[in-house]
Amino acid sequence: MCWRNWKMDSRIERKFNQIKEQNRKALITYITLGDPSLDKTIELVLEMEKAGADIVELGIPYSDPLADGPVIQRASSRALSQNINMESIFSMVSTLRIKTEIPLVFLVYYNTVFSYGVKKILNKCKKCGIDGLIIPDLPLEERKILNEMIKDYSMDLIALVAPTSHSRIESIVKEGRGFIYCISSKGVTGTRENFDEGLENFIKEVRKYSKIPLAIGFGISDAESLRKLKSLADGLIVGSAIVKEIEKGIESGNSERRVYEFVKSLKEAIDE
Repeated sequence: MCWRNWKMDSRIERKFNQIKEQNRKALITYITLGDPSLDKTIELVLEMEKAGADIVELGIPYSDPLADGPVIQRASSRALSQNINMESIFSMVSTLRIKTEIPLVFLVYYNTVFSYGVKKILNKCKKCGIDGLIIPDLPLEERKILNEMIKDYSMDLIALVAPTSHSRIESIVKEGRGFIYCISSKGVTGTRENFDEGLENFIKEVRKYSKIPLAIGFGISDAESLRKLKSLADGLIVGSAIVKEIEKGIESGNSERRVYEFVKSLKEAIDE
């Protein structure tokens, strides 16, 4: 059985079908664009792919990232201090896309999309090789409009669903494309010692309304977290813990090596 999406053969869909055929789970990693620099971002993404990442989320730095904890907030501040803009980001992604076929997903706040121009940003995303968008603060009403628009740009609009949104799970996930981003617990991104007791039931509830892959994110900090959660979903998302490795490596100049070794340990755990 293959995952079927609403359009033919997106890069994300192909990746999840390949993973399903291999009887394993997807490892989805996150990096903040421009931290510590856009050139380094390219190197770090390639290191993550080499270490075993299946899909990479590229976070567009934002001055008020409501869904993000302190680690990613600091990464956004470091990136923004270099005065990067959307044009330099698109240029960097175009260069990255020449070097890899790994699915790339922008995590971007709605104000950035709105201020840049919805059609303009979709067109630029398509041209540079972005495969999907995650917009954490996108209102449900706007999601329906954007979902119709994005079909013309060969991308997936990835839905986020949280344990707090039980009454709206069906309406949220039925609009999802590519994969469903299942938020593991309340609050912002960041590492956690424990996950909500109701997480398994929450994932089962989401599964009732969606036939596309489910990926769990928020709070997955190490190999042990992956081992605890990998039976529940089709993919696992690791963000803040990777950004923390980059942060540790900035002064010592070994961010690429730290990220490679860390992602490799995650890959080994998810494939056990």
